[in-house]
Amino acid sequence: MSAVTSRPMQLFFVEFQELYARHLCRHSQLGINIVHLIALFGIWYAIYGLLYLIAGTEWVLFVPALLYLAALAPNIPMRVLAATTLFMAAILALAVFVPLPWWIYLPMLPAFYYLQAWSHKWFTIETDMTEFDRKYTKGTLLFIVLLLYEVPIVLHFLLTGGAKPAAEPSLHSNNQ
Repeated sequence: MSAVTSRPMQLFFVEFQELYARHLCRHSQLGINIVHLIALFGIWYAIYGLLYLIAGTEWVLFVPALLYLAALAPNIPMRVLAATTLFMAAILALAVFVPLPWWIYLPMLPAFYYLQAWSHKWFTIETDMTEFDRKYTKGTLLFIVLLLYEVPIVLHFLLTGGAKPAAEPSLHSNNQ
């Protein structure tokens, strides 16, 4: 039985459990998921911090955060959506209540990106991704899907203790 469905990869209707299974091929260790979550938090904090400095009002921060959560909601399990909402709330609170000078945010972006990339040298367990590579081909669509879903995927890993994908329902029942 194949772990990958025959449906093509899509931006708005993501097969979360399948994407999570793909994630486990390279990110099955606790440490790499923790490092990735820290790196993602740093990157998002820098982006939202810059946005807050440019806009000067906290209301501007809520629009992209709410749109992001709305895009995720139909495709991810409820508890992952709740955890992602808390993640976003922490970033927004930090951006508003602990603003940094712009010149600190700018180097944070590549620093946290490289932290995430370097973690692959520290945590090296991998499994074969051939089956997933057929559906999830490198390119713009995969980049955007992973950009949107990496936080929920890592949070799902941490919430489930790294469990293999289960038939946990999402709000959108695309796992049928």
